[in-house]
Amino acid sequence: MSTPDVILSLRDVQRRYSQPVDLLARIGAMIRREGEPPSVQAVAGVDLDVIEGEVIGIVGESGCGKSTLGRMLTGILPPSAGEIFYRGQSVTSMAGATRRRYELGVQMIFQDPYSSLNPRMRVIDIIGEAPIVHGMVKRANKESFVSGLMQKVGLDPAYCYRYPHQFSGGQRQRIGVARALALNPSVIVCDEAVAALDVSIQAQVLNLFMALRHEFSLTYLFISHNLGVVSHISDRVAIMYLGRIVELADTDTIFARANHPYTQALIKELPVLRTDMRQFDPIKGELPSPLNPPSGCPFHPRCPKAIARCRTERPLLKVLEDINEGAPHLSACHLNDV
Repeated sequence: MSTPDVILSLRDVQRRYSQPVDLLARIGAMIRREGEPPSVQAVAGVDLDVIEGEVIGIVGESGCGKSTLGRMLTGILPPSAGEIFYRGQSVTSMAGATRRRYELGVQMIFQDPYSSLNPRMRVIDIIGEAPIVHGMVKRANKESFVSGLMQKVGLDPAYCYRYPHQFSGGQRQRIGVARALALNPSVIVCDEAVAALDVSIQAQVLNLFMALRHEFSLTYLFISHNLGVVSHISDRVAIMYLGRIVELADTDTIFARANHPYTQALIKELPVLRTDMRQFDPIKGELPSPLNPPSGCPFHPRCPKAIARCRTERPLLKVLEDINEGAPHLSACHLNDV
């Protein structure tokens, strides 16, 4: 059996945000003998291999670092530490044509279809500008190229000279999809790409993603806080909490036998169609501040199963005994050692 190709790899990837400090503030801090200003650890060391052709869902509460992770994968943000590899080569060491292939090969679809499109540009330029700049399409062929992409994403090509404000939210998101496809990418990072849409429109856009996946041989990283949406589109699911992946497995395993208490709590909150009464038991407390993360396991202040070890020692992401078809089930929980 052949080994699947890894298209993206992350090794201990981290991202810190520090508040900018001017010269006078620095001098004042030196006089008061204060240390460096506090920094936010948005992503605190992520290891992940993305297999070519798969859809991997990245799930977690707001503030867990999933969007920051997506922006680092697309090159929008540089990692503060760690390495990102594209087709086996470190992104940091890339230059020239190799760097260009990476930048074109990994595209992003943003959450808000209203603010992610330039309101002063017509759709024909929003979709067609980048391929022309990069020499992928001749200017004389721009209209036919854009028309073809608009048809692929379910838009009428006759609307290509309209502005974004003349479209609905779902149509604008389709424009964003067409813009990403215009550069012939291998990987598309979808950052909450359906969160701002009505439920009925969400289903249409998700079906579009799946149809395009097979037609263009795409790899998706689908970032979402909604496990229900992720269950319909993903092959594997990574659960993030406070900047780290706490559980990773194929979708069936995550929903059938989630291991980490945080994943179990998220799944319990999913709405289900049942005739009997069901008690709603939300996760206690709030996501801790990344400025002052808890010691030990970051989830222990909210975990009903926490033990003494959880308060002092951070659990590592380990392979569990059950392995499904070569895709290991990973979890970071001390309860697995008890």
